[in-house]
Amino acid sequence: ASLKYGIQENMAFILINGDIGTGKTSLINYFLLDNEIDAIVAALPDPDLSIPDFFKLVTNEFNINSDFKTKGDFLIHFGRFLQNTYSREKKVLLIIDEAQRLNHELLEQIRLLSNLERDYVKLINIFIIGQNEVLDIIRDEENKALRQRITVHCNIEPLTEFETSQYIAHRLSVAGSKTAIFSPEAVREIFLFSKGYPRLINIICDRSLLTGYVKEKKMIAAEIVKQCADDLKILVD
Repeated sequence: ASLKYGIQENMAFILINGDIGTGKTSLINYFLLDNEIDAIVAALPDPDLSIPDFFKLVTNEFNINSDFKTKGDFLIHFGRFLQNTYSREKKVLLIIDEAQRLNHELLEQIRLLSNLERDYVKLINIFIIGQNEVLDIIRDEENKALRQRITVHCNIEPLTEFETSQYIAHRLSVAGSKTAIFSPEAVREIFLFSKGYPRLINIICDRSLLTGYVKEKKMIAAEIVKQCADDLKILVD
């Protein structure tokens, strides 16, 4: 709801942070599938770039067919692109993933993009998505100007034990299961192993289902999950 509100109201900067494996990218992908979001989207999966390479990648992702020799050339053509898109009543969304890899110089260039507006309406929405370390970058005094422009902030926490149980049940239901496959004790062990991180829940459940299949078990008991957790302990050590 926060993401939807942010882009519908042209809030310019939206910050999403969370630990590794909490589902940040999955959340964005789900958000983009929403039929109510009518936007031209560009995604940068790794922002560890020089400023010229950043400009080149942005224009490539937005399919702007121009060769820029200077920053001024980029801003002229990109400004025209934003104006034309606004005239067609469409949103423009730039998603910057792994934002903890951003440096101050590139952040400043990204901030300046948000200055492009028309009729007091921001012409581009920017999602900054990163691991929790991105907060230290945003809080840095030299990034104060950008920090003050962040209007929506979402912090993604791991799932609780109850949410983990719901998550497992939902994933099994989507896969076609009509009955519970993991015992309550097994779900407890899954939570203890994963600490509520969806990525680790997926891994331990997948391994447990495979082990249960080999053992010809119709119900995954806690002992199977414990065995798999021992095999996968390198993931959480």
